[in-house]
Amino acid sequence: MSNDPSVPAHPGAFAATRWTLVLRARGGSYESRAALSDLCAAYYAPVLTFLRRSGHLEDDAREMAHEFFARLLARGGLAGPDPARGRFRSYLLASVKYFLCDHHTHFACKKRGGGVVIESLDDSSALQPVDSSAAPDSAAFDREWALAVMNRAVMTLEAQHEGNRGEQFAALRPWLMGEGIASHAETAARLGISVGAVKTAVHRLRQRFRELLKAEITQTLADPAELNDELRHLCAALSGDM
Repeated sequence: MSNDPSVPAHPGAFAATRWTLVLRARGGSYESRAALSDLCAAYYAPVLTFLRRSGHLEDDAREMAHEFFARLLARGGLAGPDPARGRFRSYLLASVKYFLCDHHTHFACKKRGGGVVIESLDDSSALQPVDSSAAPDSAAFDREWALAVMNRAVMTLEAQHEGNRGEQFAALRPWLMGEGIASHAETAARLGISVGAVKTAVHRLRQRFRELLKAEITQTLADPAELNDELRHLCAALSGDM
């Protein structure tokens, strides 16, 4: 059994999620800020990709991403209650869209030589819908988000197989992603075990991966009951069926 507190001890048992901790304390406590920091670090890649797709060069996009997260963390990332905050994914996407519009407006004003007061990121208006022409398609963000969730689940699974089981994990890992899969017989020969043992190991690995994937997604939800719906959404994002 994993010692990771984000992984439920048994089906249906959920500890307070990281996003729940943030929402409860409204970014004011150490625990809340730590939870928000963890979430921001975990989902940096989707924000960076979104900024790159908005037309910014790699270095500029990285600088903007750092500025975005610095502002988000400095303010605790919260203002008044908003339905979009039920899922951290939705909240972060709405926030980065606003940040992008804010950035473009500020840049345009500077080019004209004017000066305006820009609303802060923690204002509730930051989470209102913005013109879709001002930012790239949200589907790209959701796809990168889904990939980030999967990668984190794989990394946790790999960490749980460190040591003597590292070679077995390396041989079985392709079965998780469906890429470059060797036959059961080839894998058995590589590991020096029977074909039946390989099939059992693959089944267990996939089962544990699903558990970790669900645990990771749950950390971004205010209500664990939304897990299956969020999982379906992310699967659709990966398949392009959105």
